[in-house]
Amino acid sequence: MAEAVVQFVVEKLANLMANELKHLGGVGGKVQMMQKELIRIQSCLKDADTKHKGDARVQNWLNELRDVAYRIEDATDTFLVEVEDRRRKLLNKMFHNTIKVKTLHKLGTDLDNIQNELQQISKSRKDYGIVAVQDIVGEETISPFRRETYQEVNDTEVVGMEADKKNVLQLMLPEEIPRRAVITIVGAGGLGKSTLAHMVYRSAQEKFDYHIMLSISQQYSLIDLVTKMLRKLNYSIPENQGLGDLISTLKSSLNDRRYLIILDDVWKEDLWIQLKDILPDVNNGSRVLMTSRNLDVAKSADSQIPPYELHFLDSKKSLDLLLKKALSNQKPDEECPKNLLDLANQLSEKCKGLPLALIVLGGLLFKKRGDYLEWERVLSRFDWYSDCKGCMDILAMSYQDMPYYLKACFMYLAFFPEDYEISAIDLIRMWIAEGFIPCKEMATKEEIAERYLDELFERSMIQVSRRSTYGLIKRFRVHDLLRDLAMHEAREQNLLTVFAQASDVNQPNREIRRASLQYHVQPQQKNPQFMEYLGPNIRSLLLFGLGFSTKTQMPKFSNFRLLKVLDLVDVRNYGGDLVKEFEKLIHLKYLRFRRCDINFSSFSFHRMKTLETLDFRRTDIEYRINLSWTSSTLRHVRCDAGALELPNSTVDLRNLQTLKWVSIPRSLDTKLILLNNLRKLGVIYGFEDWVRMTNLLGKLPSLVSLAIVLFNLINMEIVYLKALPNYQNLRSLYLDGRWSKTTTLDASLFPPRLIKLTLCWCFFRQNPMPELGKLKNLKKLSLEHVMEMDSKVSVICSEGFPVLQYLKVADHQLEDLVVEKGVMPMLTYLKISQNVKLQLPPELQLVEKWVIRHIISI
Repeated sequence: MAEAVVQFVVEKLANLMANELKHLGGVGGKVQMMQKELIRIQSCLKDADTKHKGDARVQNWLNELRDVAYRIEDATDTFLVEVEDRRRKLLNKMFHNTIKVKTLHKLGTDLDNIQNELQQISKSRKDYGIVAVQDIVGEETISPFRRETYQEVNDTEVVGMEADKKNVLQLMLPEEIPRRAVITIVGAGGLGKSTLAHMVYRSAQEKFDYHIMLSISQQYSLIDLVTKMLRKLNYSIPENQGLGDLISTLKSSLNDRRYLIILDDVWKEDLWIQLKDILPDVNNGSRVLMTSRNLDVAKSADSQIPPYELHFLDSKKSLDLLLKKALSNQKPDEECPKNLLDLANQLSEKCKGLPLALIVLGGLLFKKRGDYLEWERVLSRFDWYSDCKGCMDILAMSYQDMPYYLKACFMYLAFFPEDYEISAIDLIRMWIAEGFIPCKEMATKEEIAERYLDELFERSMIQVSRRSTYGLIKRFRVHDLLRDLAMHEAREQNLLTVFAQASDVNQPNREIRRASLQYHVQPQQKNPQFMEYLGPNIRSLLLFGLGFSTKTQMPKFSNFRLLKVLDLVDVRNYGGDLVKEFEKLIHLKYLRFRRCDINFSSFSFHRMKTLETLDFRRTDIEYRINLSWTSSTLRHVRCDAGALELPNSTVDLRNLQTLKWVSIPRSLDTKLILLNNLRKLGVIYGFEDWVRMTNLLGKLPSLVSLAIVLFNLINMEIVYLKALPNYQNLRSLYLDGRWSKTTTLDASLFPPRLIKLTLCWCFFRQNPMPELGKLKNLKKLSLEHVMEMDSKVSVICSEGFPVLQYLKVADHQLEDLVVEKGVMPMLTYLKISQNVKLQLPPELQLVEKWVIRHIISI
């Protein structure tokens, strides 16, 4: 972690010299000297990192260096805050002279003290045998791994569970036991309970009308579980609906249906006590499958069916699983080199048959690319302890094997609650705001961060739950043990602090730099003491609130002048003046509100010159956002429709990559717009004068994702066809608006490299499938209300769609959807309106299907 902190501070000092040199005066020389000293120390950090686990003195040296680097960051950022305060308060002619009197003196004194400590740290490294290593910050090798699939775990990737799957499925058969039965899978952490539950779920779901899978955390709430079940059933939950109403809705939905509900990772007996009267038992063969580490929890669920206990793998299956992960590109039984086989046997024996340990160790060995000496080094360093600690030692080995740039990224995962499904795109933008992602030629920071996330996946440190159409990681989770490891290392390095329970306030007394306040974990406790531990030097704050039904205590943000990352989730009723609070956060780079109900009088970001990400999706905003449209730092802006409008003035956002959703005013002068690097655009337009719209779309050479929503009577093809020649490289296209009745749909209207296409409210007269089927690269297709109103049509797919994986059809006008043999051979997921009669060929009968029961109509 010290490497990442020092590298970040070196870059910060360079930026300070570049941007504030005229205000630094004589202090500028001190800043330069400190930067050079840190660069010299950098060359020793790789050697120190390899030694610190076995030498307490080296660990202490690294801790001292990290703390000094933090102090440098605090001193320089505080200086910039004071500069900004004085710039706003004083006249320009007085500003330069006034700043020298007090602010520069304080900065100079702070840097003198820090410089003395830094020199002592630099000299002491020789006493600990720490030597310089060249090219510490050289290029690291990151494999360009991609896996294009919607499945989290393939049955073919699992070892030793074939019999377990067959046995559990036998218990799931409705014909054997007509009553509602509860089957439980029990075993120690890391034995594969969740994996087995997923396998059973995929195999058994077709036998049930409804199927739901939920992951249960140690601290759960009943209203949250019931809400999640209803959402899985595609119900829209009104705000402020009480628990009683939610339970009644769930009961009535399930009462006449055969359902399968998977409750993964149950910790307490109370869960089933609460749910057993909610889930109906009408003797139709419904099933509940639970997994738990606790045998008492499993036994209490259904006294007539004994828990199914998972056991450790035998030596052969352990070796097979290890080699399957370590040599994923080969057939382990046939092609494992003989010189590695003996090492593999010894390593697999160390894992004592624990699948999680085998998978993690296999991920570590995979990075060694079959190098005998590297495998031997792993074996020599390996030390197995008893029980869970032994597995943690293996997990810690994978952490220690990470390059320095990846360690901070991994520890950051502890910021999120247990069992939380993390959005990859949000995490990547937070990494960038934190300074974890370096600048490199020929790649954006986002691309580098995606490679980092892929590497965490390759090392089996995260579990991917969803991938994008392009094969990128979209959402993922972190296993409990791995999250515990990340939490442990983050505390050791003072990277972040998590407050989720009352006992968390008893953590070691140290300055908190990043905090995650998780009020939703114990909603019955207000936990006001959490706020008392947040000091003025805090850099990042994540706040998980209590949702729309309960007020969440909020801090006074203006007390945190050095804040860089602010993320609020499920928060409501903030009583302060948020505008004045945010105006003082000049270092803020990442600002996200998600599912928040906060009273905003107005929003202005003109003084937030460092802002990179602004995300206000699914958050109530009373007025449109007043954004600084000349900020060179903005990279991503995401808001709900109607919250943002392009101004009729100079717009210089050359670093902006994402802009959704933005309205186009009637008076827009497109000559003032500079968005050369924009990659994703969502635009709303509602005027008959479509020339400004098409002029804007014609000035975006880097665009790969385009979404257009048209209102009033503008025909989509007028706007879209004018812009089409500029977008032959589009990968994703979303078009919401009517097409002319005289338009003949043709495949040539769409970019040839299109992968994802969504069409809404088009009112086509003809069957669109024959032409859409000619799009040879299309993997995901969504059709929502595409047919002409007051018509009843049948759609036949007789050819095409060679690589389509996902199909969604939601249209009241559609009566039949017929897919003939040989069409859509790659289809894995189908979402279709309840009113549509579906005919599939035999080879697509096992495709995962989801019926849409609620369709918005006009």
